[in-house]
Amino acid sequence: MITTIRAVGRVLFSSLLITAVWAPLASARDLGADDMEKLDVVLAEQPDAVKARYQYRHPKETLAFLGIKPGMTVADTLAGSYYSNILLPYLGDNGKLIGVSYSLAHRELDYGDRPDRMTRFKEWPDTYVEEAKGWRGDGKTEVGAFLFGAMPEDTRGTVDAFLLFRAMHHLNKFEDRIGTRTQAFAEIYEALKPGGIVGIVQHRSPAGNSDEWAKGFNGYIKQEPLIANMVAAGFEFVGSSEINANPKDQPTEDDYVWRLLPRLAGSDDDPEKRARLEAIGESDRMTLKFRKPE
Repeated sequence: MITTIRAVGRVLFSSLLITAVWAPLASARDLGADDMEKLDVVLAEQPDAVKARYQYRHPKETLAFLGIKPGMTVADTLAGSYYSNILLPYLGDNGKLIGVSYSLAHRELDYGDRPDRMTRFKEWPDTYVEEAKGWRGDGKTEVGAFLFGAMPEDTRGTVDAFLLFRAMHHLNKFEDRIGTRTQAFAEIYEALKPGGIVGIVQHRSPAGNSDEWAKGFNGYIKQEPLIANMVAAGFEFVGSSEINANPKDQPTEDDYVWRLLPRLAGSDDDPEKRARLEAIGESDRMTLKFRKPE
């Protein structure tokens, strides 16, 4: 009986992978020519420092794969200036961008001994809204923000797409202590409209590395367990893409993701090591698309 269940599980997961082969093409077709042209214009207007990372972050291909369109309401987890400066003009005057960050209980585990940082985290939603209003310039894209664990009631059922770009490792690392991932997935589900999309871009652990190493503290997590966690939370797996893959990144269990660009942590005093890490580029990343059932 157990063998049969495992066999069925392998067949089901294989079906998910077949879906992944076709999903990028279908998503790209969902964006009209006008949408793609607008995205091209927005990307062309970004500063050179932002453009330099397109080779690693592939914002055009990533947003097209996820089906992000002007006029949508998009929540962006661990939001910062990089993607906000792309999304604000792209979503346009009829769109809305909601910045999201981690719960205060989560931050207490990270920085509970730093009251100055905890104060900044408590103030982050207001700070982000003010910064984003400055980034949007003359545009009229609506801006909001909240922390997990404190989602405004009027946000429920209003979000078209919820993005988690390089954010999942933080939610994953404290799951066994305070359920950070479970709480976030539940709130994401509540925030989304029926049919709404979850887009994940995440540093990907080699499958052969230990589960403990890939828990999130080193920046990497494993792809298959993440898909299983999302499906268990009620989301439909639409597909995956290798848009943001980097086969040069092969971390061992002595490594962490911040050794790579843009941080290059731990190589300041070793030019040869720094050059070797620069040649790798940024991390190997999974790109996953999920949907809240209709």
